[in-house]
Amino acid sequence: MRDDTPLAEPTRRDYLTYGGALVGGGLLAGCTSGDIGETTTSSTETTSTSTTTTEDESYTVTMSPMGEVEFDAVPETIFTRLTHLAGMAFALGRGDDVNALHAPDYYDALWNQFTPRLPGVDLDWSGRYSSWEPSKEKLYALDSDVHLADPASVFALDDWSTADLDEIAQNLGPWFGNTFSSAHKRPPSEWPGDYEYYTLWEQFEKVARVFRDHERYEALAAIHDDVLARIEADLPAEADRPTVAMGGFSDPSAPYVYNVDTPGFLTAHVRPFEPRDAFDDGVTSASRIDTETLLEADPDVILVFGGLHPTYDMADIRAALEDDPVASEVSAVQNGRIYAQGARYQGPILNLFQLEMTAKQLYPDAFGTWPDYVEGPYPELPADEQFFDRQRVADVIRGEF
Repeated sequence: MRDDTPLAEPTRRDYLTYGGALVGGGLLAGCTSGDIGETTTSSTETTSTSTTTTEDESYTVTMSPMGEVEFDAVPETIFTRLTHLAGMAFALGRGDDVNALHAPDYYDALWNQFTPRLPGVDLDWSGRYSSWEPSKEKLYALDSDVHLADPASVFALDDWSTADLDEIAQNLGPWFGNTFSSAHKRPPSEWPGDYEYYTLWEQFEKVARVFRDHERYEALAAIHDDVLARIEADLPAEADRPTVAMGGFSDPSAPYVYNVDTPGFLTAHVRPFEPRDAFDDGVTSASRIDTETLLEADPDVILVFGGLHPTYDMADIRAALEDDPVASEVSAVQNGRIYAQGARYQGPILNLFQLEMTAKQLYPDAFGTWPDYVEGPYPELPADEQFFDRQRVADVIRGEF
């Protein structure tokens, strides 16, 4: 499934029986080197960021919806389901340890549109297990030390119960992820317990603690803070901000569109710019619209998700909109403001690039002009127009900082 189309949530079966193991600690099982359950509980240090270290080097990290998750050793093999978490592993220099992700060949090609700008950084996700609807049998075959996936989102699949989730956590490795923060959606009504939301970078901080790599997180977070500070300092006044339509245009006559002002990490690369959503309340995210609806909204700017993917042809997309008798009347089409974007389920590294590119696409007078991109990797920008030091980011990913 491409990034320009909505991820369909599988339907939960009408009746589902579950016990108390999930809440009682089944999902808290750690990465053990010996028998299941033989972890120590003597805590000697607790930090303010919900990480606990024990006397025999086991440690815990806390995040909703799992609660407190215990690890006996730093995970080596990594299962992921969605690319915001695979991207976090990549940012921590663990991209090659990812053995599964959603649409691996598609996202391998997309992520590698950005890696050419990071000296010495390589990534190969091709041929990995495609894990949007994982089977329990395949998880046993992968034998992962940690499952960077939201157990509540896996629970939403028809073939998974809390007993299955507990079994995987106890016999293989724990679950650790948060998916519904993507747009502040609710988990299935049968899911036990509360659910909290996190920003992309808040979740990244917790994932970094899973891998005992908080220094790498801190280095990247400092770069992210600098990017946000630059945006805030030069953000144009509200009256000068464009109306924006963001969506997948693989079929320009019937695109999927997403609101740019909704909460959640899917908009982490546009919300800091405080743009005006072209659709207001008339169209909700993941809606498929026609060109008449697009013209009625009349966006000043169109952002094309997946437009940087090598299978996309931005010239064809622009031409199709320009040739359409209705779409050709849209302001963004008439003014040539149709821009390629990357991924919605972005990790930290793509978020840095996408903040930079979105700044130039929305506010060229304030942040510099975005190149007339048609194909190929992320454009090479002059050093004085870059929002962050590529070499510095590459050094952090490689652990040479």
